[in-house]
Formats: sequence, C-alpha cells, structure tokens
Amino acid sequence: MEIRKPNIVELENILKLSPQALFEGTLGRVRPTDEKIKQLVEPLLGKGCYYLIATEEDNLMGWILIGSSKDQFTDEMIGFIYELYVTQVFRGKGISKHLMKSALEHLQSEGYPEIRLGVFAENHAIQLYKQMGFSERNITMSLLVKQD
Repeated sequence: MEIRKPNIVELENILKLSPQALFEGTLGRVRPTDEKIKQLVEPLLGKGCYYLIATEEDNLMGWILIGSSKDQFTDEMIGFIYELYVTQVFRGKGISKHLMKSALEHLQSEGYPEIRLGVFAENHAIQLYKQMGFSERNITMSLLVKQD
C-alpha cells in the first residue's frame, strides 16, 4: 500500500465518491449532491488543504482530507482532519489507521500545536480516533423540532 497525494484523475474520482463518503460519515443523515460537495471541498482545497490517498496496484482504497483551521475562541491555527474514508471493498484492513498516521505526521511536520477532527456521535470511527490519542473536546447537541 502506498499513501501519497492524488493526481488529477484520482482527485476527480475522490470528488465523485465524496457524496457517498459524506452520506456514510453522517450516518445517513445527509445525502449531499455533487454541487454541495464542490461547495464544501473547493474552499478547503483553495486554502491549502489537501488529500492523501491509499492506493494499491492503481486501486483507490481510501483518502483523508487534511489542512488547517482556526480555533474560534483563540484564533490559533490548528491542524484539522476534515474527512476520512475507506471504500467498502477495502474496509477492515487497517487502511484508516495508516491514513490517520500519515495525516498526523504531515500535520505535525507542518508545525500545528494541536490536531482536531469532527465526528458524528455514533460513528464507529470514534474508536480508532481514541486509539490514536484523540479525546473528546466539545460536544454539539441537537434537538429535532416537530413541525405540525
């Protein structure tokens, strides 16, 4: 397995698969369109965020989107993991862990004093994040309001 930045064809493939990745990452709560993915990803790529991909024999196994973010309270720049996804056929092989390790190395080498990520409460990836040293920092709560 190789972990590296994608070429343009691989990047296009990631963007095609991103609606499914976001759908799964939000536990089926969000079904984004291709246009919505563009609205979410293009500004990140424009400000210097980038993908790392896991490949083997020209097969795209998964990706992670990383970059910087500004702490809303301190204005400090921190490293941020925006997305982690492994395609269904390659799950259960430790690819997420390899992508996370590589992302953490990249972000640490770029000098960020802290690295954060966001995740839905029931997402099974939380176990991986805790294994990698992440801890809960803040919790966003939701109340669905019935409309009559």
